[in-house]
Amino acid sequence: MLSGCSASGAGSGRGSAGPGLDDPAKKEIAMQLISSAENSTLDWKAQYKYIEDIGDGRGYTAGIIGFCSGTGDMLKVVERYAASRPGNPLERFLPALRAVKGSDAHDGLGRPFTEAWTKAAADAAFRSAQDAERDHSYFDPAVRQAKDDGLGALGQFIYYDAYVMHGAADSGGTVGFRTMRREALAAAEPPSRGGDETTYLNAFLDARVTAIRKEPSHSDTSRIETAQRVFVREGRFRLETPLRWKVYGDSYRIDGP
Repeated sequence: MLSGCSASGAGSGRGSAGPGLDDPAKKEIAMQLISSAENSTLDWKAQYKYIEDIGDGRGYTAGIIGFCSGTGDMLKVVERYAASRPGNPLERFLPALRAVKGSDAHDGLGRPFTEAWTKAAADAAFRSAQDAERDHSYFDPAVRQAKDDGLGALGQFIYYDAYVMHGAADSGGTVGFRTMRREALAAAEPPSRGGDETTYLNAFLDARVTAIRKEPSHSDTSRIETAQRVFVREGRFRLETPLRWKVYGDSYRIDGP
């Protein structure tokens, strides 16, 4: 199991002190944590080229946070890429991506599309398109809401990971971030309202575990129980290193900065 020194008085920690997740060093840690859960590696920058259908009903999953053809965020990435690099090899797939949105279909995509996606990862403009969509739809709103709730870098990451895996709103039988937060607020007060940070974060993680177990394709809760819950227990509200955790039984660590 994971180990580490728990901060003294961790239960009453005010995580808003110190740099937030939008600090470059903290954001790098967040991306490594996400990659350990999404791609079983800390090398998140190698994931721009990643693409496959993982059989979760969302069509193709690809890129640095798992953009999906079925949910529409993959479409947004390719639209951003087309705007910055007109005539790129992925642009011709825009009609097909629009047509398969909301389904797991591959119509008009298939191997030509996946090969074009992989090759596009060598283009800085394509990587920038992924970065921009990640920030606009996931990272920025998650961090903003977490800061409003008085949460530090750890809580901001916990919100961000929930955004990445579940999206903001409920859809297609899945439970989204907003529902999880509403359930957490019903169980505990956040630090912004004078609540205890450990208590609130555990309430949010409880709501998320319940949500995960409602999705057959996301039944494994190790990214919560042997990772995020461990950081909360250790009182690492600033997401300070060293961090040690497990996901799907694999062990990881970040020693710095």
